[in-house]
Amino acid sequence: MKKIIFLIAITLGALTSALAQKAENVYSFEVKTIKGDSQTLDKYKNKVVLIVNTASKCGLTPQYEGLEALYQKYKDRGLVILGFPCNQFMGQEPGSAEEIEKFCSTKYNVTFPLFEKIDVNGDDAHNLYKYLKETLPLEGKNDIRWNFEKFLINKDGKPIKRFAPRTKPADLGAEIQELLK
Repeated sequence: MKKIIFLIAITLGALTSALAQKAENVYSFEVKTIKGDSQTLDKYKNKVVLIVNTASKCGLTPQYEGLEALYQKYKDRGLVILGFPCNQFMGQEPGSAEEIEKFCSTKYNVTFPLFEKIDVNGDDAHNLYKYLKETLPLEGKNDIRWNFEKFLINKDGKPIKRFAPRTKPADLGAEIQELLK
């Protein structure tokens, strides 16, 4: 019985990975909001999307302020920022969903959508992040490097550029404006 369960788990893992590889855009991925509700990213069709893995106790956490400023500046023109908390980098996102949401809203006035805490690297990486990394690979090890790595998605749901964690949100304005045209 244990062998059967093991084989089923391996098969499901392979299928999940294959689905991530076959996706044509981000719209087919299912995610859970910070409140725990399931949704697919097709909610953001025809928008320019910036996907960011976030953390509340990181030296880069002040980027929340810049991300929110970008969101406020361009949201009426079609930009949406999606924040995915992740605790894989030195445990810098240890809080519960409620704690993360409260921190983001009170400390940085975040109003862009936040999602449940996920893994972005390793065997348990969320399929969205597997797809993003496969679509925009890095030379050598293709893992997410740290908190606040960013993926810019065009209006067709296709990842077009990957930004290092230290890239400031304000430095993305010109590329976002170009995609919003």
